[in-house]
Amino acid sequence: MPATILVINGPNLNNLGKRDASLYGNKTLANIQSDISDKAATLGIEVKFFQSNHEGSIVDFIQESSAGADGVIINAGALTQVGYSILDALLDAGLPFIEVHLSNIHAREKFRQESVFAAKAIGQMAGFGPSGYIYAIDHLSAVING
Repeated sequence: MPATILVINGPNLNNLGKRDASLYGNKTLANIQSDISDKAATLGIEVKFFQSNHEGSIVDFIQESSAGADGVIINAGALTQVGYSILDALLDAGLPFIEVHLSNIHAREKFRQESVFAAKAIGQMAGFGPSGYIYAIDHLSAVING
């Protein structure tokens, strides 16, 4: 049975393609998900996508989906600094996870430079644009498959 990776996107990421292209690029979330699906297929991995602007919905998704998953890629967006309930759900799931950000959060406003996930994630991709998701799935696949 192929490994399954949950790909979770938080607030405002549904508006990719309309947001500041200098920070987030021109691709829509659907474009990024298509790229992720293509990469996952080459790795023999299944992906399950979820996006919400609501923290509780993300927690619900992790709780409902983690039993059938092997890892998580998460771009929590604006919840990166405050999403402790999401972090708790990830820790309760016991799955390896990678944090992704399209922009380089470490080169932005001070408040964006903090992450509640960073200390528990197996890695963080920041500033690589949509390619960060591809790098993350490639690495997470290697971790899952040994």
